[in-house]
Amino acid sequence: MLPSKNVLDLINGRMISIDCTGVEDELDVTMSQQTELDYLIYNDPLGYADLILNGDTKEYLKNVAGSHGLED
Repeated sequence: MLPSKNVLDLINGRMISIDCTGVEDELDVTMSQQTELDYLIYNDPLGYADLILNGDTKEYLKNVAGSHGLED
């Protein structure tokens, strides 16, 4: 089962919690894009948090996972 929240303990003792399901629902991701996000959640949670909080998530997913949906 995939986590619905990604909780990170930061070096300075602070914690952040990201509602992964909520974020991904807003992005309307394809299956291949979801696979990329799942990989980041489990293998690079800081990278996931940085992408969600600071990055251009839609552009990242388009470039990494490709955009092969019906919208093309």
